[in-house]
Amino acid sequence: MSIFQSIVNQKINTITTEELLKYAKQFGVAISVNEAKQISSYLRGRQVDIFNKSERAKLLKEIERLTSPATAKAVSQLVTQFTK
Repeated sequence: MSIFQSIVNQKINTITTEELLKYAKQFGVAISVNEAKQISSYLRGRQVDIFNKSERAKLLKEIERLTSPATAKAVSQLVTQFTK
């Protein structure tokens, strides 16, 4: 795993609600404050490798379960921006 991937994964695994909302706005992804709270709470402390397709798919399924399919799709777009 490259240093870039490690940094991005670390950011994902420690993201706050405010940071998630900031990134969503920056990349034009619409999520509510409540959804950002749920997502950041779920992510915090997990060791998810968003560069691994199966882990990313599992993560997005869990976000879909916590929020909605539309939110999971929006988060998928945001994650895609991080992994480019």
